Amino acid sequence: MQQRIALYFQDKHPVAYELEMARYAEERGITEIWQADTRLARDCVVMMGALLAETRTTRVGSGVLPIWTRNPAVIAASWSTMWELAGPTPDGRSRAMLGLGAWWEPIASRVGEDRRRPLKALRENIEAIRSLFTMEEVSYEGEFVNLDRVRLDVAYGDRGPRDIPIYLGATGPKALELAGELCDGVVLNYVVTPDYIRQAVGRVAEGASRSGRNIDEIDRPELLVCSLSDEDPDEAVRTGKSLVAYYLGTEPHIMEASGADPDLVARVQEVVGWPATEADYRRAADLIPDDLARSLMAVGTTTECMDTVAEFVDAGVTCPILYPLMDDMVPVIDAFATWAP
Repeated sequence: MQQRIALYFQDKHPVAYELEMARYAEERGITEIWQADTRLARDCVVMMGALLAETRTTRVGSGVLPIWTRNPAVIAASWSTMWELAGPTPDGRSRAMLGLGAWWEPIASRVGEDRRRPLKALRENIEAIRSLFTMEEVSYEGEFVNLDRVRLDVAYGDRGPRDIPIYLGATGPKALELAGELCDGVVLNYVVTPDYIRQAVGRVAEGASRSGRNIDEIDRPELLVCSLSDEDPDEAVRTGKSLVAYYLGTEPHIMEASGADPDLVARVQEVVGWPATEADYRRAADLIPDDLARSLMAVGTTTECMDTVAEFVDAGVTCPILYPLMDDMVPVIDAFATWAP
């Protein structure tokens, strides 16, 4: 059976090239794209609108939108607009998918956000946005979300419910359980091992049981770096190691989940901070052992990358969201468009 595959766009490639690759991927049979919104780089709402307009059947999700950056009513209105823009897939599903997350430090505090009680804030946002998608009037009184007789305002057009799936980008155990309890799916993080994925899926299953569901009812896509080159696999590995260095140096939640040696992390952090340059990443890459990179991402030749992606699928991932790290995305798209592990 052909494996469901998605692409992950961040800011590695020019916008025009990403739109070109979105069209090419759709022609080749890749069904989903997830657009990052993790730093002060590219806004996912703008990019998702462009990607939906440039494709015909591809589903596009936010991977993931920080809840602190927008009011939940505005989030619901943005996704309702994308729902109108895109129309349904041929099988009737929403082409727009909403992935939410809690953001991360140090960026949240540096822009003045008080990132307190993130699990409570996430729960309130998910509950409120889901209610607003019904297109009914909503009142919600919480610690972080307060709505007073609010409904999505459609003066003209379809006023029917927006059947938009909600995902939670989760790394820690409590967030994973929350995703299983409340959401249609979880966007599992990258720069982690298959063993971590197995444990994470267990946490999602535990959360799902709280709402009377089982793990098979929860979609489990995972971001997965793919640095692929049959012409220069050594350079593909080094390019992958530069991204490992970035995450070990700047994102504590991923650093912990990766299982990297704390002494290595400390050495990497001396080179890579936030914000860091691409030159910093390249210098820090030389500190990363090849076997660590291979345990956390798909790097090297086509065959090596396919073998690694298969390990993550076997660990419980329903849809690998491949992040093509080399300048040319085409080899990744071509390799995985019709892949059946």
